[in-house]
Amino acid sequence: MPTILAFTCKLPFLLRLQLFYILPFGTLDSAHLHSAKFKLQTLTKWRPQEQPTELPQFIWPSGNSNFRGNPGHLGRQQSRGGRQRYDDKLVADMKLGNNLETLSHKCPPFQEPCEIACYSRTTDGNVYFDDRCLRRLRHTVFQEIGADLNVGYETFVEKVEDPDGFSDLLDCLRGKNIPLDNIHFVTFRNNLNKIMGTAYNRSEPWEMGVHKRRGTVYLDVRKLPEGPCDERQRRMMYWGYSFEQLATEHETSEVEPDSVDANAEYCVLIRTKLGAHRIIMGAEIDCYDGMRDGKRQYIELKTSRELDSRTVERFQRDKLLKFWIQSFLAGVSKIVCAFRDDNGYIMRTEIMRTREITQRVKERNLWQGGVCLAFADQVLCWLYGSVKESPANRLAKVALYAAPGFT
Repeated sequence: MPTILAFTCKLPFLLRLQLFYILPFGTLDSAHLHSAKFKLQTLTKWRPQEQPTELPQFIWPSGNSNFRGNPGHLGRQQSRGGRQRYDDKLVADMKLGNNLETLSHKCPPFQEPCEIACYSRTTDGNVYFDDRCLRRLRHTVFQEIGADLNVGYETFVEKVEDPDGFSDLLDCLRGKNIPLDNIHFVTFRNNLNKIMGTAYNRSEPWEMGVHKRRGTVYLDVRKLPEGPCDERQRRMMYWGYSFEQLATEHETSEVEPDSVDANAEYCVLIRTKLGAHRIIMGAEIDCYDGMRDGKRQYIELKTSRELDSRTVERFQRDKLLKFWIQSFLAGVSKIVCAFRDDNGYIMRTEIMRTREITQRVKERNLWQGGVCLAFADQVLCWLYGSVKESPANRLAKVALYAAPGFT
C-alpha cells in the first residue's frame, strides 16, 4: 500500500508523526482503515512500476513535487485531459511528547555495525561494486595550520543529486546476493540520522520515501525544497569538500585532480540491529586510517567555525549531537574536525573519538545517546506496524515535514 508519513509540529515540545496511504481517487475502503483513531487528510500521488523480481525498483517522485498534500485539508485533484485524480488519506499518527527522562531509562540494545558490501560512484556518475573511490587519511593534514580552504573554489563541481541513488544500494544487495530474510528496514544512514536527531531537534522538517514488501520496509532519502543558496553559503559548503580533499589521498600513485568534484563517493552497506529491528543501511564514508582486526578504521571528516566562550555550548549541543549520531550508526570510531576562521583558513585540526563524545557533553547534560536510540526505536516500531504491504506494481512514498497549525 503506498504511504506517506508527515512530521508535524503542534506545540513547541509536542509533535506528531503522521502516516498516509496514497491511492487513486475513490479506492480507499474500510479495510484500509484498520483503527478508528486514523484520520483523513490530503496527500500525494503514487507512480505505477513494473513488477519487481525480488527487490523493488524505485522511481521516487522529486522532493519538490507539487502533489504533496496540505495537512488539515481533505482535497481531490480534478482530472484534466483524462488525467487520474488522487484521493489522499491520513491513516495513522504518533504523538511525540517531550518526556526525555522516560526515554533515558529505555535505551534499547544496538548491535555493533557489520560491513557486508560496498560500492563506488565515480565523478562521471558510473557505479562500481568495489572500493575504487575509497581514500586514505593523510596524516600531514594535522600540520596544515593556516591552509586556505578557498583554493580551487572557482573550479568546484557541485554534487548532482542522483534520483536513482537508492537503486544503487538495491543493486549492490542483488549483486552480492545478500538475503533480506528477517530484515525489517533497508535504508540510508541519513534517514536514521534524522529520526534519532529529532529526539532533541524538533525544528528541522524532513521527509523520506517508504515501501513495504515481503516484510521489509525500504526508506529512501528525499530532500525538501530549499531556498536559493547565496555566494557565502556556497563557499562555506565548499570548505567542507575542500577539507576532504586536503585531508585524504588515493592509495595508489594516482595524480590528484586539480579541482574538487563532490560527485565521487564511496559507500558501505552495513548490517546492524536496533532493539528488535534488523537493519541494513548504506552509509557514505569519507576515508579510512589503516586496519585493525581485519577491519578498516573509517574516519568522518568535518569542518566547523573555531570555538569561543560563546559558541562552545551550542557546538556541543547541536554539532556534536549530529557528529555522534552519524559516526555511531556506522561504527566509525574517529572524527577529524578542522576548525577554521570566518574566511576559510584552518586554525587547528582535532581528532575526536566517537565513544568519548557522549562523555564530553554529559557534564552539561546537553543530550544523551541512549535517548536518541530509544526515540528511534519507538518510531521504527510505530512505522513498521503502521505501514502495510504494498502491491508489487505500486510505488510507495513517505514524507516527513513540518506542518504548523495541525489540530
